[in-house]
Amino acid sequence: MKTRTLVAHQRYYGLDAVQLRTAAGRVLTRVVGLPPARARVRADHVRQDFAVNTVDGTALLHQLVDDGLLKRHATEPNDYEVTDAFREVAAARVVEPLPRGKARLLVARAAEIATEVNADWHRNPLEIAAIAVSGSYMSRDRQLSDLTLGVVVRHRNPDRRSRWGRMENKPAGAQAIREALQALSSFVAVHFVTDAAALPRPFAIVFRDDGE
Repeated sequence: MKTRTLVAHQRYYGLDAVQLRTAAGRVLTRVVGLPPARARVRADHVRQDFAVNTVDGTALLHQLVDDGLLKRHATEPNDYEVTDAFREVAAARVVEPLPRGKARLLVARAAEIATEVNADWHRNPLEIAAIAVSGSYMSRDRQLSDLTLGVVVRHRNPDRRSRWGRMENKPAGAQAIREALQALSSFVAVHFVTDAAALPRPFAIVFRDDGE
């Protein structure tokens, strides 16, 4: 089970991060010790643990199902199976939001890493054509909940390939780039595309290499 991060002061399903984690924890106490096939809860128990009324609770259940936190039981329509994603929320860490000033420094460092990748990672078959920021960075908020980087990749220029040693394969090359960027901060989320047109909008280009 991976570690999930929730951002303090941000609303999730109408609750702040600590309230959400606490409510999810209450739900999990109902299935402690049960095998996965029997780890399910009733709709009214979810509403009770999240402290919502019937109307809001119905909407909440739909959202939790749509987001993969709960799964409708195949034969009992009023029962829901608890998923690993739900358990991640119950065990999530809550962090303070990312100040915009620090986000700018991280973006600048991401551009430096992209330059290093293109200039020095000769055994990586991929280069970074561009990096764009999107998500909460594009808002006017001073405190950000994420730092989403859209990375446009391309095949490495032949002039920049290693003349000695074996080249990595593309999945390994992409993973190496992902790890280098995500190591900057737990707020960083990396999404690869091969065409800038596929970047989520709105976005802003913060690094570009024309390959010349």
